[in-house]
Amino acid sequence: MSLLGRLLGRAPASWDHAQRWVVVDVETSGLDMQHDRLLALAAVAVRLDGQAMPRITLGDSFEAVLRQAEAPADKGNILLHGIGVGAQRAGAPAAEALAAFEQWLADAPLLAFHAVFDRIMIDRAMKAALGHAPANPWLDLEPVADALHPAVGGHALDDWLAHFGIECAVRHQAAADALATAELLLRLWPAARAHRCTTFAKLRRLARHRRWLAPR
Repeated sequence: MSLLGRLLGRAPASWDHAQRWVVVDVETSGLDMQHDRLLALAAVAVRLDGQAMPRITLGDSFEAVLRQAEAPADKGNILLHGIGVGAQRAGAPAAEALAAFEQWLADAPLLAFHAVFDRIMIDRAMKAALGHAPANPWLDLEPVADALHPAVGGHALDDWLAHFGIECAVRHQAAADALATAELLLRLWPAARAHRCTTFAKLRRLARHRRWLAPR
């Protein structure tokens, strides 16, 4: 199994038949996955029903800002995600917010763009607050997009949003980014269907193969 596969988790066969997938995005105090902190997370569910196009269910979503005992002083970071000192100190206790996320998530598989970062930040926060991390499998949408549309040559989420004309209400705001990523999944679906890659396991294999063929 590849390093990416180990980081994103092994998907049991039962998850391959899941009809509810969850697209997640996080905001953090920085990009250091070992030392920076999870500030906020947001997610939205995508429903799958047979051969029909997946649909985003806005009523099935989650969003939380985690309380920070000492808010980061990096003004540039605050300007990026817009979660100010007051909002960070008024957030929900980490254990409360992450337990609520775990209950809402249930057994749904998780998707994100550059998912390793989101996975590590959520796992670290959950282990610290709850003593464990979710066992749900993850899918990185970036290599999926690259495999299905190699001519685009996109690397960042902004590249793919621009290519498909997807508008993001507020970039680097977790809820808006999660929704934009979910919309990207829907735009990729026709190509995924043409490649007969419309199950979670097949999309994960496609992502792993793309990583092997086009390492960066």
